Amino acid sequence: MRPRLLIVTPALADVNNGNWQTAHRWARFLARDFSVRIARDWDGAPADAMIALHARRSAAPIAAFAAAGGPVALVLTGTDVYRDIDFDASAQRSLELARALIVLQPQAIEVLPARLRDRATVIYQSARTLRPAAPRQRTFDLALVGHLRPEKDPMTAIRALALLREPGSTLPRAPASPPLRLLHAGRVPDDALGAAVRSAAAADPRIVLRGPVPHAAARQLIRRSRLLLLPSLMEGGANVAIEAITCGVPVLASRIGGSVGLLGDDYDGFFPAGDHEALAGLIVRCQESPSFLDRLRVQCAQRVPLFDPGLERESVRRLAHNLLSTSRAHRT
Repeated sequence: MRPRLLIVTPALADVNNGNWQTAHRWARFLARDFSVRIARDWDGAPADAMIALHARRSAAPIAAFAAAGGPVALVLTGTDVYRDIDFDASAQRSLELARALIVLQPQAIEVLPARLRDRATVIYQSARTLRPAAPRQRTFDLALVGHLRPEKDPMTAIRALALLREPGSTLPRAPASPPLRLLHAGRVPDDALGAAVRSAAAADPRIVLRGPVPHAAARQLIRRSRLLLLPSLMEGGANVAIEAITCGVPVLASRIGGSVGLLGDDYDGFFPAGDHEALAGLIVRCQESPSFLDRLRVQCAQRVPLFDPGLERESVRRLAHNLLSTSRAHRT
């Protein structure tokens, strides 16, 4: 009988966010060697090991499974690493209970308590490499992909776009470039942030809200765009950036730990988090200078080997087998 492995994630297929995509992908990688189940919680059903995503939101099943003697590997998200483990007692407890800590880019290890860093391993997320697509020629499309939350800071992208149409702006659209469009794929919430985004879209026809779309459709939207915008205030290691990089689409990203860990400290497409003027300047530079856009594309291409699905698959399998080995060692 194959070992039983439970993947706990606060988001399942109905949410279709980054946590779900990671859980679903890892379940596929492990299906050859394990009997894998994905759930939001642990219901007490027998399992030989648990891989849990999110220290705070999965704190209850982590605590229950560890109390029953089961080994837990914890995959740390952006809000875990860059917020919750500093302030939230349940997230801190999850760190202590996990026998293995997984981060999605190397800068995250530096944020962990020093005494726990030897438990940490980097596993880069992956995406299948796609042949670059010819971008739409009538417009210069900017992709913004993901369900909107304050941490994603979509208003920085919207303010940058607004700056590029204001009369007398010091950052006019390059005359030779087609007009800009900002294409968003993902859920727009029914809250103040969602209202602000919808209001901006109603006032500016260049903003196109596609709403939630299947994963494959979101990837095609990225593939046909000139740039992916990643203005987040915190990220653990954004899978959407990896999906852009592996189909030849450059990224303009806020300079935060999670994105620097993916793109490299010397990447030329960073701007200060929350700085819509700096983002607007980068967009114009990409419009005006094909050589700059090509340089970003080359820099992104140099990162592609990190995001190979075979590398992620073997890393995840090694994690699971090591977790079971530690469980057997604890029992002997």
